[in-house]
Amino acid sequence: MSTTDTETVTVELPPVKLYHSIREVAEMTGVKPFVLRFWETEFPMLRPRTTRGGRRQYRVDDIKLLLLIKKLLYQDGYTIDGARRRLREIRDRELPQMELPFNNLRRAAAVTWAVAELRDLVRLIDGGGQSAARG
Repeated sequence: MSTTDTETVTVELPPVKLYHSIREVAEMTGVKPFVLRFWETEFPMLRPRTTRGGRRQYRVDDIKLLLLIKKLLYQDGYTIDGARRRLREIRDRELPQMELPFNNLRRAAAVTWAVAELRDLVRLIDGGGQSAARG
């Protein structure tokens, strides 16, 4: 058995939060904060909540919208005006909550954590069974 088989992978899930800072959202989406602020001026439907001090607070729906905007601009090749029109079309058709695989990241981390926990349990059971057989 190699050492990589016995190593435990630990993944900490981010805490479930109602609001995320612009820094956190930039890390999640891979888009720099200045670009996020620019997109707020170009896409009227993107309006994160702001605190009294002017700090942006993004909800999950805002992050989903940002990911969709990023996809339209970077992957699908839309211009900003074209992406704005496409988002209006989507909204007008009333598609259910712009389905994006946002929760897949959290699910994958949870599965990785569960697998690591199960491996630890198997090791514990295997180790406990061996010591009981010897004693």
